[in-house]
Amino acid sequence: MRLPADIVARLRTRYEGRRVCVTGGAGFIGGHLVDALLSVGASISVIDDLSNSTLDHLGELIELEPERVRFVHGSILDDEALAEAIGEPVAAAEAGGGGGAGGAAEVVFHLGALGSVPRSVKEPQRTWSVNATGTVRVLEAARRAGTRRVVFAASSSAYGGANLGEPAPINGFGLIQERGLTEDLPPTPLSPYAASKVAGEAALLAWARSYELSTVSLRFFNIFGPRQSADSAYAAVVAAFAKRLLAGEAPVIYGDGKQSRDFTHVSNAVLACLLAGSVERDLRGEVINVGTGQRTTVLQLAERMAEACGAPPDLKPVFQPEREGDVRHSLADLTRARELLGYAPVTTLEAGLAETVAWYRSVFAGA
Repeated sequence: MRLPADIVARLRTRYEGRRVCVTGGAGFIGGHLVDALLSVGASISVIDDLSNSTLDHLGELIELEPERVRFVHGSILDDEALAEAIGEPVAAAEAGGGGGAGGAAEVVFHLGALGSVPRSVKEPQRTWSVNATGTVRVLEAARRAGTRRVVFAASSSAYGGANLGEPAPINGFGLIQERGLTEDLPPTPLSPYAASKVAGEAALLAWARSYELSTVSLRFFNIFGPRQSADSAYAAVVAAFAKRLLAGEAPVIYGDGKQSRDFTHVSNAVLACLLAGSVERDLRGEVINVGTGQRTTVLQLAERMAEACGAPPDLKPVFQPEREGDVRHSLADLTRARELLGYAPVTTLEAGLAETVAWYRSVFAGA
């Protein structure tokens, strides 16, 4: 994943030499964010318990940039681990504390979470503990350290049963609607995962209103891309489709396949994080959509991915019952993202799928 050179150059002026922390930085989105933060000159502290990730990629970065990438193996439910990762206030570090931390992280990107709607239905209490209580612990660690801003990875699942309406096809692939889901709609979470993410948004708003802490929640819409795990029973749909199609197996669709999603390449999510962490305006708990403004049905996604994977024409999807907690339609309205962050997608669905399928092909061929 690479961001356009002009954007990297502009963001470098905002991040070079600054300390940041990424919770969940060994994970899929977190790992790509760490890559981007390195490219714009930041020094990064990562905290991750490795329950849903490995140190493979992050370990390579630490070997290449040992002075700029630091790893804390711990949970966001562990206050001591969080304090070590986020750091101490500059005054405390100058007084001899902090073990060379050089003060607190100026920005905390909070991506650590238990993802997956189906898993949350099976493990609701664990999901809530990590995603809701864990977010409060991150906010408290950031507040104590004197961090300037916390950027939270929220979720489009917050919209739940919002009535978006059936999409109309355009050009046979992309599905677009003039008006997507706007952030002022009341949340209607349909799963424990969605509820835990909405709780995180509420915490960020409350901490911004109660303390001198700038916060912002980015509602990610169906993020996909290279390095997303395809090995879990709860794998995201693009990863799951790629694994089966490249193995010559039929993709599995839960429901009728006519449900639509705003599939968003990980580069767009990373860009939104970088913008949210560096924008000069005073963010106070705002919720901001991060997507492409284009939606595609799961059936269309399966067709396009089958073509990209070189699957035979007679390899048709297998349908399974709809899963509990899944929403019917999802599409981001990007008005607020443009106005507050200057955000616009940098990678289209077509280009993102081509890159992603090529990555999975190389990985599975090696395996």
